[in-house]
Parts: sequence; structure tokens; C-alpha cells
Amino acid sequence: MSPRPEIVERRFRGRIMGVGTTSGVRFVVGMWERSPFGAFTDVFVEHPDGSSVLLAPDEIVAAYVSGTYRFDTVSVVDVSARRTARGLELDAGPLRASIDVGTISPLGRVLRIVPKPIARDPRWLSVIDPVARLVAPGAGTAGTAGGGRREYYGVTGAHDVTAVSGSWAGEPLGTLAPLDPPVAFGFASMPRVPQVVDVETTIREPAA
Repeated sequence: MSPRPEIVERRFRGRIMGVGTTSGVRFVVGMWERSPFGAFTDVFVEHPDGSSVLLAPDEIVAAYVSGTYRFDTVSVVDVSARRTARGLELDAGPLRASIDVGTISPLGRVLRIVPKPIARDPRWLSVIDPVARLVAPGAGTAGTAGGGRREYYGVTGAHDVTAVSGSWAGEPLGTLAPLDPPVAFGFASMPRVPQVVDVETTIREPAA
């Protein structure tokens, strides 16, 4: 019997924000306070024609993230996400956005029921994945990723996104719109209603 392959586990803790706009440009911002690559922010962008772009802050992040999710284009650009009294100011290459964040969302109130250590545990996330997909179509808590990786989303809090303004490559984004249909970067999307969630992402992969 051949030995089982060694598995490496990587954890990313921070926030993910999903935003739809009336221009048809949708984007997901990952603001990672702790990760194997240190603190960083990256942005996944999907255009009205379905094409996708990764905006990454450096080549190392670009290589790892593009090996985990699906993109048509990868760009290394300066990425800045500055928290403000109203929400977030985002500056990432061709994307400029001011995003307002409101109070805790209905999803956030439900998430408070589960203790955080359990909510982040991959075993729990595997069990509840079918329920999560029913409650929030397009979303999920466990699934496969690129490079033979297995991924788990442990969401522990959520707030509503209430407004957005800005531009992509100089063209206005328009106003806030639902993430409908779901974005298609990986096995799961953000909820249909634009939100920012507190999350710990666990990625298990074969050792190099």
C-alpha cells in the first residue's frame, strides 16, 4: 500500500467584500490580515461578458491565487484598501471605488449563533455545506479548488454593503446591484445581497 500524500494546510484570516454594480462590473475584495504571505489585499473582478481579472499586489500572491481560482487575466498592480468612517476606499489599478458599509446583516445575526472555533473548523464546514448552498444559492462552505486543493470558508460575521461609486478603467461603475448571477471564480460565490464578511479560509493541498 502506497503512503498517503502529505497535506499542507494554509489559513487566511480577514474579510471578504462582494459588490455588484449597475454597470455589470462585479468585484470581490479579499482583505487578509493574516496569511502565509503576510497581510495583503487582492481583488477579483468579473465583467458583464463573464470575463474575469485578478488584481494582485505582487507576483507571489498572483501565482498562488491564480492557481487556486479561475481567471482570464492576471494583473499585478498596487492595491490599497483604506477603511473609512463610511466603509472602504479601494484603489487597485484600473479599479477605483468608494464603498459604504452598514449594520450587521440578517446573515450576520444567524452567524452569531455558532461559536467561532466551530464556525472555522473544516469538519463543521464540510457538514453544513449543503445547507449553506440552499440558504444562499451560489455560496458554499467547502469545495475543490485548483492545484488539487480543498478549500473551506469559515464565515463568522457579516455586514451589509449599502452603496458604491467609482470607476473601472475610467468608466463609471454605476450604483449598487445584487451579485446575481453568482460570480464564478471558484466553487462558491458571495451572497446575492452585497456584503462584507469576516472569514477564515482554510486551504489544504498536497505538499510540494
